[in-house]
Amino acid sequence: MANRKNIGWYLLFTLPLLIIFTIIVIIPFIIGIYYAFFEWDGINANPKVFVGMENFLTLFSDERFLKSTWLTVLFTVLSVISVNVVGLAFALLVTSKLKLANLARTMFFMPYLIGGLILGYIWQFVFLDVFTFVGEAVGLESIFFNWLLNENFALFALVFVFTWQMAGYVMIVYIAGIQGIPGELIEASKVDGASKWQRLMRITFPLLMPAFTISLFLTLSYGFKIYDVNLSLTGGGPANATELFAMNIYNEIFGYGNYGYGQAKAILFFVIIAAITLTQVYLTKKREVDM
Repeated sequence: MANRKNIGWYLLFTLPLLIIFTIIVIIPFIIGIYYAFFEWDGINANPKVFVGMENFLTLFSDERFLKSTWLTVLFTVLSVISVNVVGLAFALLVTSKLKLANLARTMFFMPYLIGGLILGYIWQFVFLDVFTFVGEAVGLESIFFNWLLNENFALFALVFVFTWQMAGYVMIVYIAGIQGIPGELIEASKVDGASKWQRLMRITFPLLMPAFTISLFLTLSYGFKIYDVNLSLTGGGPANATELFAMNIYNEIFGYGNYGYGQAKAILFFVIIAAITLTQVYLTKKREVDM
């Protein structure tokens, strides 16, 4: 009888969520797969022409899409490295004997609370006006200039802003991992004469693998799916130098009206993200150490 009551409570709380998830995610995803096999402009009055696998085969000869794929991979690799390095450095700093540790945590985390669109517009102003002013004032115009207008620097500007936004969030994950390390291990290593570097490499990092697993998963998935900052900061420019995966798909569907072809891109996008993130979780899970 008790089990039946528990099942009833589980259904009461989970069934509405499952229904909402099915309506918002599962059903549109299945419909999207269906559209990927058709040539259609998104207007209901116009016919859908079945083309089979043609949309998927066209992807491999679409130079703009291939360029977007390469830019997304490059952006994601750079972002994963920079976000996790900066986030881990922040976590180590605020968990040390820092007097203003709580204030530092708040300041480091605050950028994550700013919406992506607003964040992009803020940094657009910084690169346009502040960087230009600083470059002219100190005579370092080769470094401080509007990166957003330079094809070679625009992607790095996007990485910089994404790192500034995400590092504080990842810091929280690493702080939780650091605080979960038994103090006895640290004290025993100090008694044995281990240096700070040895404690960091032999104790802290191995025991932080669960935090690494979560942080890498989050930054990989967010990096591949980024759209809002990409839209407000660069808009894909200059000359499509920062048109990443999500923006390319959006432009294909809503800009050019190629719903079928755009859905084929979206399906491939999903498969790539799923394969990479699942592989990353599998590999990092194998390296986790039981405490």
